[in-house]
Amino acid sequence: MTALFLAALFASLGVRLWLSLRQERSVRAHRAAVPAAFAESIPLAAHEKAADYTVARLRFGRIVQPARAALLVAFTLGGGLQALARFWDQGTLLAGVAFVLSTLFLAELCLLPFAIYRTFVIEERFGFNRTTPALFLSDLVKQSLLAVVLGGPLVFGALWLVSSGGAAWWVWLWAGWVGVSLFFTWAYPVLIAPLFFKFTPLADAELLQRIQDLLRRTGFQSDGVFVMDGSRRSSHANAYFTGLGRRKRIVLFDTLCGMLAPPEVESVLAHELGHFKLNHLWWRLGAGVAMGLLGIAVLALVIDRAWFYTGLGVDEVAAHAGLVLFLWVAPLFTFPLRPLLSAWSRRHEYAADAFAAAHSDGRALVSALVKMYEHNAATLTPDPIHSAFHDTHPPAPLRVARLSSARTPT
Repeated sequence: MTALFLAALFASLGVRLWLSLRQERSVRAHRAAVPAAFAESIPLAAHEKAADYTVARLRFGRIVQPARAALLVAFTLGGGLQALARFWDQGTLLAGVAFVLSTLFLAELCLLPFAIYRTFVIEERFGFNRTTPALFLSDLVKQSLLAVVLGGPLVFGALWLVSSGGAAWWVWLWAGWVGVSLFFTWAYPVLIAPLFFKFTPLADAELLQRIQDLLRRTGFQSDGVFVMDGSRRSSHANAYFTGLGRRKRIVLFDTLCGMLAPPEVESVLAHELGHFKLNHLWWRLGAGVAMGLLGIAVLALVIDRAWFYTGLGVDEVAAHAGLVLFLWVAPLFTFPLRPLLSAWSRRHEYAADAFAAAHSDGRALVSALVKMYEHNAATLTPDPIHSAFHDTHPPAPLRVARLSSARTPT
């Protein structure tokens, strides 16, 4: 197991670093000229800023990724998990919960300096950061409390099922995981997100009327249209739909409202609405449910195997240690699936674009995307192989070209 783990770790790390270098070469090679499709809409200075921002993030990532790999080795083969297992060795479910939560907490604590640098150095340098140290600390405290209040009972339930659920415990664990996922998808917009952001009903009468007309045309029901104070933390702009059932709500970043004209906001929302109307949410949930079932089935095969633990630096077979090991190691072996998942996501984005062009002004969506590319300093010249692995949205030139050729309703 040790050799297989190290092989997967170094292979995935090597591919990530190679892809990062390819992306940097592509971006730097095209820094001096705006692509022809955007030459009239994006200034050279903005294109250069996007290139520099992308390169800065890539170089930072090439520090973070090896650090994450080293941290994983330190916790596994280096004895970190074994030391924590001995510290919490009381043979109770509560001790198991404490082991899991403390392990995840220590891992995040080790990575905290990178989050601080990303926020207060890179994002600050390029004019995106608006998070104050006090707000950053407040968010960190809230996230930690939520992890304990919500994560503690969930971990307890999972460990209880493993120990008391009989031979079919993994089926019950999967069913519970599905139920919890659906609950949080429903509850996030009304219970969790308001702990971090302020949501106010949209006050712009013209824009609200446009959105309501769009909802009527497409037969979509929403719990409301809200503006989120994203500018308290970042100047990046976006919009999204969230929730399930009658708790679906439309959320606009306040930065987006100040940047786009009403027809452009309408077209962006039409794109997001397309994901719902075309059942992309349910397709993704279904894929997640299927992959979750497969993953938990594999967990059931290894959680009682001594070689799984000893090969990863833990001496004793225990459900709480097995759960943490599986959560950390499994992504190494699923990394090769990234191109397939990204391609599927890009296909959904193209379909949502087509929906938006059919139910709003496609030209407005093009102009909105161009403004967002410029405002968010998104690269217009990605490396195709890097994009195939990492980009859940189509590259800007391909997306704009396809939209520009779509028919717009009269």
